[in-house]
Amino acid sequence: MCSLLHSTPRITSSSLLTSTWFQTQHIPPTHVTFLTMAIQNGSLSKLQSSFNGIFAIYKKQGPTSADVLNTLKKALLKEAGVANPNPRKRNKQPLKIGHGGTLDSNASGVLVVGIGEGTKMLTTMLAGSKKYRAVGELGKATDTLDVTGNVVEEKSYDHITKEAFEEKLKQFTGEIMQVPPLYSALKKDGKRMSVLLKQGQEVEAKPARPVTVYSLSLQDFSPPYFTIDVECGGGFYVRSLVDDLAKALSSCAHIKELTRTKQGQFTLEEHALKEDRWTLKDISQALQPCPNPSGQQKNAKKAKSKHKPTPSKSKGDDGDTND
Repeated sequence: MCSLLHSTPRITSSSLLTSTWFQTQHIPPTHVTFLTMAIQNGSLSKLQSSFNGIFAIYKKQGPTSADVLNTLKKALLKEAGVANPNPRKRNKQPLKIGHGGTLDSNASGVLVVGIGEGTKMLTTMLAGSKKYRAVGELGKATDTLDVTGNVVEEKSYDHITKEAFEEKLKQFTGEIMQVPPLYSALKKDGKRMSVLLKQGQEVEAKPARPVTVYSLSLQDFSPPYFTIDVECGGGFYVRSLVDDLAKALSSCAHIKELTRTKQGQFTLEEHALKEDRWTLKDISQALQPCPNPSGQQKNAKKAKSKHKPTPSKSKGDDGDTND
């Protein structure tokens, strides 16, 4: 039996089943039932299968979103005393987990995670609104549209004033058309465009598609650097925005830093759990549970059969070069 709090002494099943213990550990009442059931069954793997909902974690710069999920999964399985299964085997995984919108390796911020039946809620998170803070650099364009790429163009930016920059932002607010980056998770013939490019193959840009920008504001203007805040809908690429914005100002630019500050109801300051809080206790407190997992699954299947997702909601998002 694995304890749910590292500082808590070893506890017996009978002591765990008392309401007093749950109160002292500040476990939300909504989660007491499935915690108790799992403990009664004597298997912490069943505890994990009872985790049904979504929560947010903080993704730092460097690892891909897939790497972050693997780290999270290993940490939870280790705490639960469950051996990490071989992902290549078709055995049922003790912990079903996924994320609701990729952040590329160079980006940081809010990564919404679904666990158990909560993974079925992630499509809604992917299509929903998100907020970002981007730091860009004028005068240099890269092939990836961010700092990880090779410089492919240099242009003057001395003519750009703060007033001209702010005025141009209005052009990119509301319903606009946007061409996704070549380096993205979008696919051609079943393969990611970013992978094909790295293999030296030629890839044509995808056609422009409709996206939504709810708000766009300039936070700092210190040429060649600038900082913008953007709130957008699903399928939006901040890298493309920065590239298009600079072109509209007769220059070029790329992103140096990108942070997702909010996704849906989850904010960076209030909800995103840092790695030292990727524990069963902290996640049980942060978890937004599924109100009715089985009912939600039926409704999701009905909705899927009636409506095909639009490209902006089903493919690509906010600079997702990597998983």
